[in-house]
Amino acid sequence: MSNPLTMKIDPITRVAGHLGLTATVDPNTGQVINNQAYTYVTMFRGFEVFLRGRQPPDAVHIVSRSCGVCGAAHANASVRANDMALGAVPYPLGQALRNLAYAMTDMIYDHSIILNVLEGPDFSAEVMQQYYPSCWQAAQQTQAEYSDIHGFSTIADIMTALNPFTGWLWQKSVKYQIIAREAGVLIYGRHSHPPMLIPGGIGTDLSVGESLFTQYMYRLTKLTAWTKVVIAAWMDLANFLINNCDYETQGLTYAKPTYISSYGYESPVLYSNLGDNYQDIYKNYDSLANTADEGPQTVFRATIVRNGELLSKSFIDLNVAQLEFVNSSFYHDWAKITSPFTETDPIGNTLAWGLQDSDGVNLYMYHPWNKTTIPNPMAPNFMDKYSWDAEPRLVWKDGTMWAYETGPWARLHAVAITSNSPIVKNGQITIELPTISELPSDLPSGAGPAWTVEWLPPDESTTLSRILGRAVDMAAAIFTAWDNLEYALEVYMKNQSSPQTSRPWKQPSFSLGVGQYEVPRGTSRHWMVVKDYTIANYQYQAPTTPNVSPRDNNCNGPWCINGQAIGAFEMSVINTKIMEEVPPDQWVGYDFLRAIRSFDPCLVCAAHFEIKGKNKKLEHIITPVCNS
Repeated sequence: MSNPLTMKIDPITRVAGHLGLTATVDPNTGQVINNQAYTYVTMFRGFEVFLRGRQPPDAVHIVSRSCGVCGAAHANASVRANDMALGAVPYPLGQALRNLAYAMTDMIYDHSIILNVLEGPDFSAEVMQQYYPSCWQAAQQTQAEYSDIHGFSTIADIMTALNPFTGWLWQKSVKYQIIAREAGVLIYGRHSHPPMLIPGGIGTDLSVGESLFTQYMYRLTKLTAWTKVVIAAWMDLANFLINNCDYETQGLTYAKPTYISSYGYESPVLYSNLGDNYQDIYKNYDSLANTADEGPQTVFRATIVRNGELLSKSFIDLNVAQLEFVNSSFYHDWAKITSPFTETDPIGNTLAWGLQDSDGVNLYMYHPWNKTTIPNPMAPNFMDKYSWDAEPRLVWKDGTMWAYETGPWARLHAVAITSNSPIVKNGQITIELPTISELPSDLPSGAGPAWTVEWLPPDESTTLSRILGRAVDMAAAIFTAWDNLEYALEVYMKNQSSPQTSRPWKQPSFSLGVGQYEVPRGTSRHWMVVKDYTIANYQYQAPTTPNVSPRDNNCNGPWCINGQAIGAFEMSVINTKIMEEVPPDQWVGYDFLRAIRSFDPCLVCAAHFEIKGKNKKLEHIITPVCNS
């Protein structure tokens, strides 16, 4: 074997924030040697530190400043934690407005950008011609199956449309993501830091409600047609790469599905009836999985899948099982030097099932309600600590522990296998996108007629299944928007003079809150402990946190790799082969980058200072703004 090749890509571009990759590769096979692939976050967040001592509602608007890309994602998870902790949930109209805004400002906006502007250039004609000429030649000769919808004759035409700055899909994505943000801002007031989100509801001014709904519908009509184009183009491109370029298993994370999903686009009626105190709201959360008596149903479901086994469909189990470690991260362990804020959840379940680690430490100390963020900056060492990202893990009642994945593929796979969602029929994703009679002049005529998007999520999370999952997730957002718009308009028209959206929140002496919400790149999770109407502790995991998790020894089960739990990013690189048709000394690592970018990484949620210079001293403070 030739001498191993060390590939280092730092920073990885076209992601939000600072992310690096190093991998040891066999130049003869293009494959990673002995699992030696490491991804690392080079920035620290620390928002949890200065949230303590503030009033709970402040958290909604502070955490949204974690990032200028997914600020609304954090705001929505935080507002749900506040709903619970402060004992107030919106009226149905208020929850419908939340759903309407979020479907636009994050899902449609974000997915358009990641698919066609950030991930798309890796499959563009410019890249394919230079690094994958045989695949490019086949693309020129392959007719596109869905050309009647997206308007491209060949696969090569789709690749050309993904060329940065000049490509048609690239350019239109810039335009249509603006339209999506406009639709959401009608309700939020601003994006990506929505000021209208408040505990117990939303502060949207409905004195001009008819105009608001009309303007939203106008934009939703355009975006429905646009979504058809995007999904059709990526279905054709993905199928081509699988059938002609040996790309079916590239970027595989785990041999069998291993992921979590949580709730998203909750039923306005069911969410509005969860309760008026934190114990009842928490206890009743899993009722959201039931069919609503009226109005839109909840779209996404709480789910835990471990090594191909469906363990639970319970939000409560998902919360009790959640741990977070820092063995390979630049933090001090807090478990032996702090006291727990709570040993149980709001209904008396012992966190982490009452289990202990090998040192006799109660694992509930590693639950986010009990975590304390204590930074410990140092030079990276891949045999010790090497990332600012912490290590989310799940622990089950039998003592098994594992790393896991989250994202659009995961949540769509979850609802497909449970078959309890309005977007599922006969075990597959089935979403009808309606006819658009007044088609935007810059979109192909095929985007006008109704089209039923059908997709059976594969059991393997790969580069292309994650990309296709993101595209189909756009259809779920469009479905949600139409469903909630019809419902919200009906409710509003019944009481235009004084529409009810929000309930007043309480000021408890003690309470707990948790908000876990499905967002573009995964599941955003926020935990809050309230004492005397003050935040005693606050912890949150960005949607990317579990996916970019560094490896550690907190693993127990047959899925462990040499005794280690390895995060999804690193697994996707380990299971990717470099297929560039150039000599190894000219490899760029596009296949690795495709695998990582397919997750839509957002690292700024994890960072706001960096270590620079040979001596690794703290030299520069980065203000909390998005650095995408």
